[in-house]
Amino acid sequence: MINDFSPVLTAIGPKLSQNSKNAASALVVGVCSTDDGPVLLPNPLPDAGARALADSLEALGVTGAADEVVRIPGLDPLPFPLLVLTGVGRITGEPGAGVSTEAVRRASGAAVRRLSGTPSVALGLPAETPELLGAVAEGAALAAYSFTAFRSAEAQAKGKNPVERAAVVTSLKPKVTGPVLQHAAVVARAVRATRDLVNTPPSHLFPASFAEEVTEAVRTLPIKVTVWDEKKLEKDGFGGILNVGKGSTRPPRLVKLEYTPAAAGRNAPHIAFVGKGITFDSGGLSLKPPTSMTTMKSDMAGAATVASVVAAAAELELPVKVTGWLCMAENMPSATAQRPSDVITMYGGKTVEVMNTDAEGRLVMADGLVAATDETPDAVIDIATLTGAQMIALGNRTTGVMGTEDLRTELVAAADASGEAAWAMPIPEDQRASLDSTVADLSNVGDRFGGMMTAAAFLREFVDAGRAPGAAKAEPTPWAHLDIAGPSFNDSGAYGYTPKDATGVMVRTLVAYLERRAGLPRGK
Repeated sequence: MINDFSPVLTAIGPKLSQNSKNAASALVVGVCSTDDGPVLLPNPLPDAGARALADSLEALGVTGAADEVVRIPGLDPLPFPLLVLTGVGRITGEPGAGVSTEAVRRASGAAVRRLSGTPSVALGLPAETPELLGAVAEGAALAAYSFTAFRSAEAQAKGKNPVERAAVVTSLKPKVTGPVLQHAAVVARAVRATRDLVNTPPSHLFPASFAEEVTEAVRTLPIKVTVWDEKKLEKDGFGGILNVGKGSTRPPRLVKLEYTPAAAGRNAPHIAFVGKGITFDSGGLSLKPPTSMTTMKSDMAGAATVASVVAAAAELELPVKVTGWLCMAENMPSATAQRPSDVITMYGGKTVEVMNTDAEGRLVMADGLVAATDETPDAVIDIATLTGAQMIALGNRTTGVMGTEDLRTELVAAADASGEAAWAMPIPEDQRASLDSTVADLSNVGDRFGGMMTAAAFLREFVDAGRAPGAAKAEPTPWAHLDIAGPSFNDSGAYGYTPKDATGVMVRTLVAYLERRAGLPRGK
């Protein structure tokens, strides 16, 4: 179900003319909000037209607020029939000088999203540095998205297609703009692929089809794919994934993706990702209320994110080895489903008393963490729509980051640089004590309060859990856990470059983290 649509990103010079070969259907310029009212950002408009427009902003009702998009007729002599004013929010200092890359990214995205049905746009937003250019292009490419795979041909014909071509106005030279635009296109494609997978209904995306979709998506990339079916999962002892999936008629899968750069050498860092891939979560025998199931097709967002990040690393030819573990199951109630009070043996040998079958994500992730750390990577990062407690603690737009302090700090910094919201959270030691079981090594549920951190404490028990005593690598593997329960699915209105429904959150952050580990400047 992955849509291969990608908007064409180009760069054009700032000297626009009436006979410009790069004429588009609309020209987008930015407006900021200041103490003195709305102010035009630097733009490619003729001086006289820019002055007249600046004097008319308040009369037009323009404020410059973030996500504000106002359309007016184009200005002569430029060859654009439509002029679009997009707000970048409040700034201090000189217009253009105080605008952040995320404000520009969001303003670009808001305009392009609202211009669906318009074939091409020219983006006259601040883009005079590689960072700003990348932000403008990325915002446009992220916003040029729609998911129509399950609409009838008639409905699709009536709908508005995303913008197909976006030209960024900049004075930067082609040797600079080319790599920047290519990078923006790859990252945005990875985000859109994640959204497509998450938006696909569970009638069509289940463990076996999910594994097939991912395998096909990376077919042309230098990525090795290994798939465990239910028989191999049982043979190898992946008790968490098997027991979560045994209530469904559609058996579980484990998918391993391996990208090894051709010229990286033995000293290249090795980063492992583990993603939760619950293709539908009914809660199992601990059944969810009906209204709590309506977005549970998104419970595989972690695995979709991991697949897209590994693919992006390969496309960008990053000099870092990346391994992805996608833990896939459908959590359903049936006569064969696991029961509360069952004891299961996880991959690596630890036993878990299952006290709540709706705390299933941590069970599949535990198997993946043991398998990932068995390979002694330099760091392991898991990502999951794991707890409702994440939304209570941090809301619907901020990812919770827990784990080893240094790695946690690196990931929050990568999120900040990418324009994504993430917040470091602790794992208090008393949270682990609440997971004690009287019959097994631990229980899958603990304290209700601080549930996001309790879930992280559970996962931490499986980092390096398969390592034999006295193994060569004695130091613990740096580990981080990302809880994206809220930010992965936007069930309210679209904003900026973020659509309704699946968001593709944390793809950009994890790509930026890999770039930083590889020593590349874009990860700064």
